[in-house]
Amino acid sequence: MRIATIVIVLLSHCWGFSQEQSSEKLFEEATVLYNNGDYEGAAANYRTILDGGEHSASVYYNLANAYYKLNNIPESIYYYEKALQLAPNDQDIKNNLVFARNKTIDAIETVPRTGISRFWEKFTGNFHYDTWAGIAVAFAFLSALLFLFYYYLSSSVKKRIFFVASIVSVICMCFSVYIAYSGYHKSIHTRFAIIFAGESQVMSEPNSRSEQAFLLHSGTKVQVLETLDDWKHIRLADGKTGWLPQDDIKEL
Repeated sequence: MRIATIVIVLLSHCWGFSQEQSSEKLFEEATVLYNNGDYEGAAANYRTILDGGEHSASVYYNLANAYYKLNNIPESIYYYEKALQLAPNDQDIKNNLVFARNKTIDAIETVPRTGISRFWEKFTGNFHYDTWAGIAVAFAFLSALLFLFYYYLSSSVKKRIFFVASIVSVICMCFSVYIAYSGYHKSIHTRFAIIFAGESQVMSEPNSRSEQAFLLHSGTKVQVLETLDDWKHIRLADGKTGWLPQDDIKEL
């Protein structure tokens, strides 16, 4: 029994290693194909890597680039968005996503925010929630260090300074934890999708007999609010809502 277990473990490691080697080879071949102008062949290789269960920002990004070169704008936007989910601070992905979005038909303006909500969104949006979590950890270490200085110093003035500084650091840590948790919770419970249909009729109710609210075209990003049978309730960045067939979109 023990020998069989060892054999299974060894085989699984060998299988995982061979898969990794195969993915690296496919990626290298895809890069050569892309550089030679064979964007369809490159895209096929990247899709094979994804089908094998290997997911990374670089694969999504390069696949998006290949689709962009093929003028398949909905697909390129979809995979740029997928790449951003794994590398939210990558400026190259953001720049190429802007280029792809400029080729879409629908010009949807984000609802402008004012006052405190605008400041809060801009402030918290400076970093990804993973970065805010790292900031919280840094403040935790800092507060512990400051408290040690407070505990071991003999001067009452210095003790007071380090004690206040440690309290401020703890407050900053709690503040960063809150922002990190809010960002994580929002990313988990907020669903987005890309329109893949050339033209999609957004209805006022989840049936084809209802009144048409507006039209959307391929490449547009929407937020999915709920699903009812074969219909998706969506919302745009400008606040408009409606229902469209689920086959017209692909969720991120």
